[in-house]
Amino acid sequence: MDQFISCMGNFFSRAVNGIVLSAQSEDPGIIMRTIDYLSRRSDLILDLMLEHLWLVVFTLVIAIAVSVVVGVIISYYESFAQTVLGICQVLMVIPSMAMLAFMVPIFGIGFTTGVVALVLYSLLPIVRNTYTGIRELDPAIVEAAKGMGMTERRVLLKIKLPLARPVIMAGIRTAAVMMIGIAAIAAYVGAGGLGELIFSGISRGHQPMIIAGAIGVSIIAVAFDYLLYWGEKRFSVEGRTREVTE
Repeated sequence: MDQFISCMGNFFSRAVNGIVLSAQSEDPGIIMRTIDYLSRRSDLILDLMLEHLWLVVFTLVIAIAVSVVVGVIISYYESFAQTVLGICQVLMVIPSMAMLAFMVPIFGIGFTTGVVALVLYSLLPIVRNTYTGIRELDPAIVEAAKGMGMTERRVLLKIKLPLARPVIMAGIRTAAVMMIGIAAIAAYVGAGGLGELIFSGISRGHQPMIIAGAIGVSIIAVAFDYLLYWGEKRFSVEGRTREVTE
């Protein structure tokens, strides 16, 4: 999982560097013009970054709530697990533009379409990790909890989910980084965010605008990566401590 996140971070860095170097080879003054654009339109860029951040955070909260519930349910019904995971995998491999095109006739143009598409894309990593984290727990711990008279509900809330948190956090981290990039494409259907800068820059042939949007997306991706990495490590330590205590 860490390798995937590292690859995503490297991808964003290479993408930004590639855009800058390519633009610089065609226009040696592109760096200065980009800096000038960033200084002149800093208010607009900040507003779009906050809009992009709100879209990602709002969608991630919904995705976590839905995915964790689904992951918990299929951990109790093994016969449905592979079917549900297969459906989530199919949703994830649908091209982003095609997914957004499917959503527009149902939800129209705007924020809702972007949210629904991003939630569908983020199901697989969180559902799969929730399911895996619960299923791979040591059965002796679960049996010991039941032997102490704990109900299945208490076993889930006090034993299974706390011990599975590091694995669930890894899935959330993967989904968040992936969601930040796809959210830029969601601007094409009016979801807002930094994608508006990128698409506007492409349509106008305005390279500083494209670079500003790419840099903003990269900054958000790196910030989320570090924040969720910290959360993943913290939950991992708490999970090991709880397991030793149990």
